[in-house]
Amino acid sequence: MSAAVVPEKPDQPEKPEKPRGSGPAKSGTAGAASLRSAARTYVERVRGGELGALPAVLGLIVLCAFFAALRPVFLSELNFANLLTQGAGSIAIAMGLVFVLLLGEIDLSAGYASGVCAAVLAILLTDHGWPWYGAVAAAIVTGTVIGLVLGLLVAKVGIPSFVVTLAAFLGFQGIVLMLLKEGTNISIRDQTILAVANDNLSPALGWVLLAVSVAAYAAIQLRQDRNRRRRGLSTAPLSLLAVRIGAMAVLGSFAVHLLNQERSRNIIVDSLKGVPIVVPVIGVLLVAGTFVLQRTSFGLHIYAVGGNAEAARRAGINVAAIRISAFVICSSLAAVGGIIAASRGNSVDPNTGGSNVLLLAVGAAVIGGTSLFGGRGRVVDAVLGGMVVAVIQNGMGLMGYSSGVKYAVTGSVLLVAAGVDALSRRRAVQR
Repeated sequence: MSAAVVPEKPDQPEKPEKPRGSGPAKSGTAGAASLRSAARTYVERVRGGELGALPAVLGLIVLCAFFAALRPVFLSELNFANLLTQGAGSIAIAMGLVFVLLLGEIDLSAGYASGVCAAVLAILLTDHGWPWYGAVAAAIVTGTVIGLVLGLLVAKVGIPSFVVTLAAFLGFQGIVLMLLKEGTNISIRDQTILAVANDNLSPALGWVLLAVSVAAYAAIQLRQDRNRRRRGLSTAPLSLLAVRIGAMAVLGSFAVHLLNQERSRNIIVDSLKGVPIVVPVIGVLLVAGTFVLQRTSFGLHIYAVGGNAEAARRAGINVAAIRISAFVICSSLAAVGGIIAASRGNSVDPNTGGSNVLLLAVGAAVIGGTSLFGGRGRVVDAVLGGMVVAVIQNGMGLMGYSSGVKYAVTGSVLLVAAGVDALSRRRAVQR
């Protein structure tokens, strides 16, 4: 009987020796690969119709480059500061409109609502001698009451928001005239209110504010990343977080450095430098609004109702309460916009909150990336879109164009933004 032949075991390949110094190189390669992977993911999202704020950012870059090439004064320190203060009032109103637009609703009265609140502020300050904090509180409460009434009519009575707010748009014009006695101009002399849109932080305080902002942003991003890793959820690469934090630090440093330069043409009489006070005011509103939408159940409910109101109702969400709350937030932020406008103009008149205020605010929200169809948008969209509108208005003013041309161009940009939104939604549905 022959013995069984057992095949020989093939020789194991020798483990290649790890080259010296491969650790750091591997780490760097992994970081670059993570960035490439994140970039590919973002490109796929864009191709799928999720454009977000990309059109607004690209538009802002192109517009700034265009006006800077034709009018170099556009990039001057004085004009940069003017840009930030010029659009602040409309940006505050646009932030509130984002909450309403996310529900697929509209508020056509936000502009004149800000005028009513500004009139209340001026009357209490000038005619009745109230302290600034009491007058500001009264103005914001007025906005809150306005939003509550509008929200109840839309959510409880069932009147379409377009009709309700159009009626309010007409009615608030009359209320402003009655408050200001058919056209009286009320000057504001309170130094605290005037400082909001006219004064600046000290250069040192501007750097401190930037350092605190960058540190807070980094802490929030890292904490969120740690929590998601702990729960086993997908996270962004740490290299991408580093790029975001670094970009914020670099851009912020450039802006603070530019604003800290002397902007006064007569230093002997008056020095003018530093970050405008209205910038941290808008920053606080941006942080608060972003937190509410992205870090609270209320914010998630707003997106849910805007995406599909019936599905949200069946999931147990109080749709009526969400709608009312959104209108309350919108009108309250319109009050803030009215306060900023009153500060910038040093007075309140029947045109405060009127003219093109509403159009610029709605344009800011939509151009920034907030969808008119509901369910998609962020508070930062109002800031980006507001800066696009401010750049158009400011740049064309420097080039000597008339108001008619400015309105035509701004309207065209708004139409393009709405078209991009519609096409991107259609592409997302098709995929």
